[in-house]
Amino acid sequence: MKKFTAVQDVANLDDFVNEALHLKQNPYAYKHLGENKVLGLLFLNPSLRTRMSTQIAGANLGMNVMVMNLDKEGWALETQEGAVMNGSTVEHIKEAAAVMGRYCDIIGIRSFPKLQNREEDYSEDLLNKFISYCKVPVVSLESATRHPLQSFADLITITENKAASKRPKVVLTWAPHVKAIPQCVANSFAEWMGEADVDLVITHPEGYELADEFTQNAQVTTNQQEALQDADFIYVKNWSSYTDYGKVLTDGEGWMLTNEKLQATNNGKVMHCLPVRRNVELSDEVLDGPSSLVLEQANNRTYAAQAVLKRLLESL
Repeated sequence: MKKFTAVQDVANLDDFVNEALHLKQNPYAYKHLGENKVLGLLFLNPSLRTRMSTQIAGANLGMNVMVMNLDKEGWALETQEGAVMNGSTVEHIKEAAAVMGRYCDIIGIRSFPKLQNREEDYSEDLLNKFISYCKVPVVSLESATRHPLQSFADLITITENKAASKRPKVVLTWAPHVKAIPQCVANSFAEWMGEADVDLVITHPEGYELADEFTQNAQVTTNQQEALQDADFIYVKNWSSYTDYGKVLTDGEGWMLTNEKLQATNNGKVMHCLPVRRNVELSDEVLDGPSSLVLEQANNRTYAAQAVLKRLLESL
């Protein structure tokens, strides 16, 4: 593995999940791999789970970990080719990424879309230029279109909690929110589940269809109650419109998941990537109840990151 930005970077999904589960039981078994290696984690946006879990994962593998809030502690970056830098930008990504590549053996970078220009966001310009110029393996800590570390941890969590004899029904359901949220987590979850051994159903109000490239292997419906019928896992997430890009089209009344709605499921387990707006996206009764897997998901973020870093270290 030379980079980790999407499920397409993984050769065999089952092997990858099993490797993460092995690391969960033996977190320090490969500490020698990261000896005298540097992991640089660059954040242009806030982070709790991604930052802490990836730091722990690097430390478990013996790596020296450096963290930089690039949006606050670094120079304002220019990304445009041929730019005349006589404005607010101070350093070009060509030099910034190249220098970081000299300092670090592996780099993780996190950035969000602006939700203003779909073509610009979905080009993944920043991530792709960073990969091009730094010349070392890159891990996406979330990008404009995907959050692969989260989706990998989600798959690990489903694998741990599914019935051995049954192909699980997994439902991705849209939830209300107080502001416009990117499609990254929803895109990525749909993409990973589309490659996994599950039956995926996506449900959302009209106007919230995800890009076709992420939903090829899913059934899509605007009837939430129909989607929840006999579900084994319910993944709750808000996202803004892709077609009417970045817009909030409804207040989402009636879409919040409750225990009453869960009665239609197959004792379904509830998932959310966190942070979660309590009693907006998910009710207290669900989050604090026996159906919730949100803390298990968060815990598995460490072992997802560790499996990724292990493979990247092995490729150096």
